[in-house]
Amino acid sequence: MSEIDAGEVLPNDRVQQMVANGEVTQMHRGQAYAEEGDTFEIDGETFAVVDVTHRTLGDLTDEDARAEGSEDLDAYKRRMEMVHGGNFEWDDDSDVVRHVFEPA
Repeated sequence: MSEIDAGEVLPNDRVQQMVANGEVTQMHRGQAYAEEGDTFEIDGETFAVVDVTHRTLGDLTDEDARAEGSEDLDAYKRRMEMVHGGNFEWDDDSDVVRHVFEPA
């Protein structure tokens, strides 16, 4: 367990601010960017990574999408396609890693 830079697990400043505001409590990424017990800081507040779980895109639910700041899973899919441009195609079998965090 170590202190990491918020940018390691959160892709940009906008998402980091959403975490700071309590709008985002987890982030799925293509690989593990943190371990359980790691901490990171945003605007002077410390957050702890409380769960790192390997999943597939097909495992994601509307609840997961809301925890990542989207209205529902369809909105989350559209956001991923927009963010990744032509380099992203939703495949239920694609491996992802969920990082769950909370204020420490």
